[in-house]
Amino acid sequence: MNSLTLPVIHPAFQNLKRNGRWLHLIAGLLIVIHAFSHYRQPNPSPIYLFCLLLIALDIFILVFAVRNLLTDLPRVNLFFRIVEGLFFLTISSEMFLHDQWLIGATHLTLFLACSYLFYCEKKLTKEEYVGIFHTGINIPSLPESKFLLWSQINSIEATYDTIIIHTSNHGSFEFQLLQNLQFEELDNIQEFRSHYLGLRP
Repeated sequence: MNSLTLPVIHPAFQNLKRNGRWLHLIAGLLIVIHAFSHYRQPNPSPIYLFCLLLIALDIFILVFAVRNLLTDLPRVNLFFRIVEGLFFLTISSEMFLHDQWLIGATHLTLFLACSYLFYCEKKLTKEEYVGIFHTGINIPSLPESKFLLWSQINSIEATYDTIIIHTSNHGSFEFQLLQNLQFEELDNIQEFRSHYLGLRP
């Protein structure tokens, strides 16, 4: 029995890819709102205001003009997520220095949210796969992949285009395969079933 690495389509990963554009849009709108708030202050800084509007404009161009760029070039997506996170962290620090605790805490929360999104979206740059090993099965998940020992697995159902893993305490996981299983791979999975779970086809 050889270990198997099967590329799959993970629903949570796909949802994050689809919703990434809207999350960028929300960040851009928040930056515009902050720019408007800064403009209404007694002595607004023209340079700071210009930078805010430039960042917001870049994000809007990214969202509307090049829609597929975020999924086709995930590193561009990560770069803009870093820019958004640094913006919210800077505003949070400035608000705390001026004793505006509520606004500062709000922007700090947004920074933490951007950091979490960056961490999750960074995983999207790697291929999603189910790994079947002699020690157990690795399953893609957010924010961390899960590694299940054979003692935690009740059964495995594999067809040529899907794989379903039933566990004793995590429920069931169903994945669509990016490529249909070859006969040898399907036979290899059946050997794992028989050896570690005592299950026959």
